[in-house]
Amino acid sequence: MLTIKVLGPGCAACQRLEALTRKVITELGLEARIEKVEDLDAILAYPILATPALVINERVVCAGRIPSRAEIAQWLNVPEKV
Repeated sequence: MLTIKVLGPGCAACQRLEALTRKVITELGLEARIEKVEDLDAILAYPILATPALVINERVVCAGRIPSRAEIAQWLNVPEKV
């Protein structure tokens, strides 16, 4: 099972990233545990300079922007369904 974390203080961009990530996971039929990390100390434990950030299995894959559906699918190592 994938472990996915969305890092951010709860801003609109962080909420959009979480919603988009959930949508891609559902579309791909994957099992994943998604955690929203809003605690500043926990966020600062990751090597990022800006939020929102996406962490998949403890690897930062994106920070400071909202990636596309295709990018998220690629990071999950699953081809995106058309």
